[in-house]
Amino acid sequence: MSAPSSPISRAVRHPYLLLTLTVLFWSGNMVVGRALREAIPPMSLALGRWILAFLLTLPFAWPHRNRLQTLDRREWGILAVLGVLGVGAYNTLAYIALSHTTATNAALLNSFIPVAILVLTWWLGHRSRPLEIIGVGVSLAGVMTILSHGELRVLTHLQLNIGDVWMLGAVLSWALYTVCLRWRPEGLHPMALLAVLTAIGLMVLAPLVAWELAGGAQIRPDAGLLAGIAYTGIFPAFLGYVFYNRAVAQVGAATGGLFIHLMPAFSTLLAMVFLGEQPHLHHFFGIALILAGIGLTTGFKNR
Repeated sequence: MSAPSSPISRAVRHPYLLLTLTVLFWSGNMVVGRALREAIPPMSLALGRWILAFLLTLPFAWPHRNRLQTLDRREWGILAVLGVLGVGAYNTLAYIALSHTTATNAALLNSFIPVAILVLTWWLGHRSRPLEIIGVGVSLAGVMTILSHGELRVLTHLQLNIGDVWMLGAVLSWALYTVCLRWRPEGLHPMALLAVLTAIGLMVLAPLVAWELAGGAQIRPDAGLLAGIAYTGIFPAFLGYVFYNRAVAQVGAATGGLFIHLMPAFSTLLAMVFLGEQPHLHHFFGIALILAGIGLTTGFKNR
């Protein structure tokens, strides 16, 4: 019996397209998460989607399980760090942050992930070229244009609170995850990697869900909830992480993280399509800046 082929082998392989699809999936995840907030508490939603992602990954990972038996203690330590940071910590810290701060503050702080990645890679010895730094700056300006509705006073009147501290923790955890992907065990199949990271993340999420439900949170199952979990498990969790891990391996942490700036752009477009919201000039200007910043950085990489 032949092993099932990986979704990557049938999907597009260009890293920039993989990153774009990943951020599109993650933007949709934000919309679905908001829609389901009355039906399921956030930790339970995270656990449900990662259980589904793990079940989807397992058939593709199983034929490559022998490689796991050859991993040494150091390699298992790296996998543990990646699983805690990428699957367990980021979403958990972001969910805690959103219970104490505004969505605007959280989105603004989340946009500093590419900056945090640049700082971490610099600390590890990688010196970014000026054009890369300019690209991140231009793209960040586009994010701020969208989030501030084109008005500087919105940014100057932001009020920071304990939720923003939690969000900074989420930003740092994803930046660390992206940078640490460079040390993942060599020769480990992407599906086996995702299966292990998901299993580790589930071990982090399970006690948090137990605490959440013990505190009185309730789940109201219906067809809409099942459809929402199916989307978040298949696209943002399963395909999103496969695509992101593969693309970062090809283009590096700094360029891969920069594509996260597309989230406000995609959120604007999704709100237009599914929520009927009307776009404004600042949306188009912000999106243009984001694309220009990404173009500067990726164009430098290509050269």
